[in-house]
Amino acid sequence: MTKTDTALPETHLPPPARPPVPPPPRWAVRAAQVAAWSTVPSGLWRVALVLGVPVGVMEREEFLAGFPDNSPLLALAYVLLLGAVAEAASYLTLGLVRPWGEVMPRWIPLLGGRPVKAGLAVLAASLGALTVTVLWWVLFFGGLLTADSPDPGASAGEALFVAAYAPLLLWGPLLAAVTWSYHRRFHPVRAARPGT
Repeated sequence: MTKTDTALPETHLPPPARPPVPPPPRWAVRAAQVAAWSTVPSGLWRVALVLGVPVGVMEREEFLAGFPDNSPLLALAYVLLLGAVAEAASYLTLGLVRPWGEVMPRWIPLLGGRPVKAGLAVLAASLGALTVTVLWWVLFFGGLLTADSPDPGASAGEALFVAAYAPLLLWGPLLAAVTWSYHRRFHPVRAARPGT
């Protein structure tokens, strides 16, 4: 009677299991939700502008003049695409506090079911937080604060515009905070050994 070797070759061993990741703190979940919703008001404001709803800062015709043949269809497509990209990018913040931020959903071709590389997720989210912070805090609102104003008072239209775009100021800092929380969950601080 011969005995066969049942051990798998080293190349067929399953990867080592990842240690369990603690759940996200409640504050990080709430911050991710606020970040995900922060792009909605400005998107709705832009859609209202294209549809001809008076928004007070810019007239529809003035906005359409920037498109070939003053095309409302092209302007609407642009606004919807811009809104969809912003919404999708802000929605990714939720991945830092949801299970699909730890393991790729099964429906994603080639990657489904695989663990998310936490280091890459942290890098991408950190770059995203830096980008949207600079975009909204420095370029957009910084430009508004330093621009010449034709009159010293603020109109109702300007107040509506600021109310629609002000939530974007939250996006970058909240994304940075949630990214830090995600990093801490995957790379907990190890207690220092006595005498080291």
